Amino acid sequence: MNIQIIVPCYNEETIIKKTNQKLLNTINNFDSNFKFNILYINDGSSDKTLQILKNINENYINTDYISFSRNFGKEAAMYAGLKNSVNFDAVIIIDSDLQHPPELIPFMIEEFTKGYDQVIAKRNRVGESLIRKLPTRFYYWLINKFVDIPIPDGIGDFRLLSNKTVNSIVALNETQRFSKGIFSWVGYNQKIIKYDNVERQSGNSKWSAIKLLDYGVDGIISFNNKPLRLMLYLGLITFFISLLYIIITFIQILTKGISEPGYFTIIFSILFLGSVQLISLGIVGEYIGRIYYEVKARPHYLIDEKSSTVGRIENENE
Repeated sequence: MNIQIIVPCYNEETIIKKTNQKLLNTINNFDSNFKFNILYINDGSSDKTLQILKNINENYINTDYISFSRNFGKEAAMYAGLKNSVNFDAVIIIDSDLQHPPELIPFMIEEFTKGYDQVIAKRNRVGESLIRKLPTRFYYWLINKFVDIPIPDGIGDFRLLSNKTVNSIVALNETQRFSKGIFSWVGYNQKIIKYDNVERQSGNSKWSAIKLLDYGVDGIISFNNKPLRLMLYLGLITFFISLLYIIITFIQILTKGISEPGYFTIIFSILFLGSVQLISLGIVGEYIGRIYYEVKARPHYLIDEKSSTVGRIENENE
């Protein structure tokens, strides 16, 4: 059974060697029925991450790397890893900063051998600061109100995917990717493994408040058109409120006469035409929102260089 471990990296020169050693220590304990390969995705790092990955590739068998031409983001890095893992029986996605404990890999594989297509690691938030915990909980509450598929709090990218699941995900060639939603959308048999929150062991988080906000917006928009539909509903509500107001004002004119000439005409024009415009924008937005990101058809990433054995399983290398 051939298993590939995908490790996205961005400016991780202080910890990538330790991560590699921990991964090797974990996979070396398996019996010969399991063949592992580690694929590092260098997401346009500006430090020495690429040089370290090249050194790892030269000194350790069954390790590969792909290096992007610039920073395309973690979503692109994961997609590149999955596209180059379609020949493997299973794929494990894990962060390079050791916040995802490699010690869970044996438990993931054990559940995979029982027939699960997704074995998902779910962390608790013990030890996390309130400044980060409260907005995160609010975000997951909000996104689950908008998105039609469930995205539980604490579940991220750390998971094992079967070959069937990997091929299904790769077939979704949308440009604006939100992997948490995609993993949930494809479905298949799933098993959740819980683990305690692990703090980053070295370096700084690459997720600023602005990036987290952008990622959150992507999550809400990528899997539904409810924000656009909300504008449509707002237009309809405004239309009926304005229509009711117009009727009441017209009755008052008939019973009490005109108090201010031109007032009724102006109010009618502003409220009625404004609500019609909102309805029209909502309808147009329904169509534009569905086609905007796809018509550009840009590649998800550009590869600057990679190791020669990327995507090959051990039997093909022999």
